[in-house]
Order: sequence, then structure tokens, then C-alpha cells
Amino acid sequence: MKQASRVEIAAARCWNLLNEGKPFTPLFAVATFMLYRIDRWSDVGFWASAGASLLLIAPLLVLYYLFDYPLFLRNYLWFPVVSALLIWGAGHLALYALAIALYFFFTVFFWGTFYYHLRIGTSWWNFKRFWKLVLKNSDSTSGNAQEQLPKLMLVLLVWDYFYRLLAARHGTPGPVPGFAGESATLGVFTGCLLMYSWLLHRYLFDWKPKERTQPTEAPDRPERTPSDKVFVIVIDGMRKERFEEADAPFLKRLRAEGTEYTQMETVYPARTVVCFSSMFTGAYPRQHGIRSNMVWRLGIKVESIFDSLRKVGKRGRLLGIAHLIDSMGDDVESITAVMHNDTADRNIIERAKTIVVEQNPDLLVVQLIAVDQTGHSMGVLYDEYLQKIAEADRLVEQFVGWLEERGLTKNATLVVCADHGQADGIGGHGHLDEGERFVPFFMHGPAIRAGVRVDERHSLVSVAPTLAYLLGAPFPNASRGSVLTDALRTRQEGRHEGGSLQEAGRIHSRAQ
Repeated sequence: MKQASRVEIAAARCWNLLNEGKPFTPLFAVATFMLYRIDRWSDVGFWASAGASLLLIAPLLVLYYLFDYPLFLRNYLWFPVVSALLIWGAGHLALYALAIALYFFFTVFFWGTFYYHLRIGTSWWNFKRFWKLVLKNSDSTSGNAQEQLPKLMLVLLVWDYFYRLLAARHGTPGPVPGFAGESATLGVFTGCLLMYSWLLHRYLFDWKPKERTQPTEAPDRPERTPSDKVFVIVIDGMRKERFEEADAPFLKRLRAEGTEYTQMETVYPARTVVCFSSMFTGAYPRQHGIRSNMVWRLGIKVESIFDSLRKVGKRGRLLGIAHLIDSMGDDVESITAVMHNDTADRNIIERAKTIVVEQNPDLLVVQLIAVDQTGHSMGVLYDEYLQKIAEADRLVEQFVGWLEERGLTKNATLVVCADHGQADGIGGHGHLDEGERFVPFFMHGPAIRAGVRVDERHSLVSVAPTLAYLLGAPFPNASRGSVLTDALRTRQEGRHEGGSLQEAGRIHSRAQ
């Protein structure tokens, strides 16, 4: 299993400029405008007029960077477009047609077909399904057509109008007729759009998870560390109700014999790097500073569980994709994401075994990626998605059995969860649409209560403090999550014998 190379890490960061919705809007608008005016590139006046008009509409781009217009709020994006049409006219319809054509070429063919074929081996015919997924996608990426298209239409309409106003008088002495009045109109329009955006997000954007304001409260520490080792399996992007439908007997047996949290909530925005950062710091995005997969400032701003373990002479490792290096740095054992999706998780599990043998970490976090990649490339409502969950089930079973054979499960805890769910469309996640918010989450091992179901709502920020408690480490300094004490056996209950990881490792062999 190859590690992610420096080239892949750099490429992943560059790809996020096009994948994440916030940077995509200005980049795509500029690229479209320039391609539409390609015949003028040799004219110095073009660059002067285009640059000056771009500066004029820059506040619009800033507004659309600050305000996401998530989920149903995107329906309100068309009102500013209609207003701009009434004020400045339709302009060049060919420009908008080019933008729409380029957008669907980029998302459906370049991203959904060419990119996924080269990276994970999807079919060259994937576009036949992908175009439908883009139309209904609701996440915070560039693949959210219902959000991106009205934003692009408004930016291009206004930019093109002011470009033509300036270009018509370029090189002519004196002020441009009507320019001052039009600029004032644009200023008023931008101010109204700011107020409109603020009001919508203030009064209609009400589905963010509630955040705990108090630091993690420490329950009484046991005399003996509850677990010698903890293994966390994160099945990236596993949608909760689709997990229930999947053929995953081993994982469901672990869940039944351990403690399940039925209302485990992810964080907002539900992007992979954001979720992992919150899971392993116990902090919210506003605290650790990671707010999307596009990480402008590398590294989290707070302590992680890996820092906490170092304080007590223990070690943790996170085996995951290159994106996670941007937040967790050297604590990440990176894996290449450029491989056929049918072999990705199998290779990851083999790499996890190597880490156990060579490094013997007290905490090992393993990110399985095939379920998430299938959702993104082929959608979550199709059989291929269920098949990948079933494959993850078999691989986790194999890994637990391998650990048991080596005597590594005697006093170990296993945590299985997803970092986020996935919505309809291209398996989108970010804005907490249906299928994203609540994730599968259960724990198993000698220190974990058997056959317990906790229906109280909890957050994935509880992962880090719970891991710290299990391994006898201090809580990360910004931790806000609660220790998941409902899952922990008390001294009176004694050790968990029948449902230990050793027993779980034999489940499949007994069935045979």
C-alpha cells in the first residue's frame, strides 16, 4: 500500500479549489468570462476593462464566499438574478449558455467520468448516471448545480455589463458616460444582497447542531485504565439507513453485543476533514479552525487526542487519505487515494496490519474510503453503495480476527462509526441534508457494556474525550464533547467477558 506522495498531496489541495463550492464560484466565473472573450486577449484594452470591472463586482464574489445558501436557501438565489436582469438587462445570452455548458462538462464529464475513471476506476459511461446526481445534489461542493448556477449567472451578468460599459469608451478621454450612476446602482444592489443574505441565514438557517459551551467534564477516573488499546474504524460516508439495509452481519453483531448510540450527530459543515478534526480534538470547527476540505491554514489550532496520548507516553496513529494531513499533520499515516475503488479498502486494512506490527500504537484510527467514493461517483441510492458497505463489513471482520489471533484484543476497545452520512445526488455532504446528519456509531470490547442502546442525542466531538478516558490520557485542551459514559462498564459490573473482541473475532468462524 503506497503512501500519498508529495505530488498527490499537492494535487489534492489543488483539486479542492475546484471541488469546494466557495473557491469554485470565483475561479469558474473568471475562467468562463475569459474564455468567452478569448478573441480579445491580444488587446491591452481588454485586460484593463476586464480587470477594472472585475474589481467592481468583487464584493459580489465576497458575499457568495461568505454565504453558502445551503439546502433550501439556494431556492432564494434566483431572486437576485431576476433583479439584476430587470436593472441591467439580459446582456449576452451566449455567455450564460457557455457557462452552463462548461459547468456540466466539468461536473459530469471531467469530474464524474474522466476524473473518477483515472482515480478509482469507474466506468467511462459513468456520465449516464452522474448528470442526474448533479442536478439533485445539495452539498457544499461545486457539484451543487442548484447553488452554483444562479451564483454564476449573477456574477457573469453584472461583470459583463460593466465590462462592456468600460470597454466601449476605453482610450477615450474623459469620464465614461453614466458610469458613476451605474456604479452607485451596483453599490446599492450589493448592499441589498448583503442584507438579503444576512436575513435569510439569520432567520431561516436553523439546522446547525447545538454546540456545548463548557469544557469536557471528567467523570471519576478508574484505578485501572479501561483499555490497553483502542481501534477506531471510520467507514467514511456510511449513511445510517443504508447501513441498516446492507448485508453487514459482523458489524451488526458487534453493535448488538456492544453499545450503540442511535442519535450520534456529526458537525457542521459535514466535510471529511472538518469531521475528522472535530472527532479527534473534541472541538467544534470554530475552535479548531478547519471549516472545509479546503484548508487555507495548515494544521488545527488546538490539541488533538494524539497530543494527549503523547503526554502520558502513549502513541496514536491515523491511517487516512492525504486531505487529513492538512489538519492532523505528522499524526497521519497517509494512503494514496489513486487506486481502483474495489481494492482501496482491502489495501488500507493490509496497511493497518503493518502499522500494528511495526509501530504497535495504543490508538489506531483507520479510515475506509470505498463507501464514500462509491456514493460520490455513483450515488447512495444504488446497489453499488450497499455492496461497498457489505465489503467493509467483511474487511472489518477479517481485521478483528487478525488482531485476535495475535492476542491484541484481550483488553481492547473497538469503535465503529462514520464521519458523516451522505445525501442524495452525488453522495453529497456538508450542509446536513437528509442522510447526512446522524451516523452509525457503536462500541465493543471488555470495557463496554453489552446490548445497550442509547437514544439520547450525542455529537462526534465526544470521540476524543472518550478515547482519552479509555486510554488514561488527559482531554485535549479545547475538548467540548462529553465522555460517552453510557457505554462504559462500572466497577460493579465487572469486565465484559462474553462480548469481548476475542469473541467477536470468532463470530464468523463459528457460523461456518
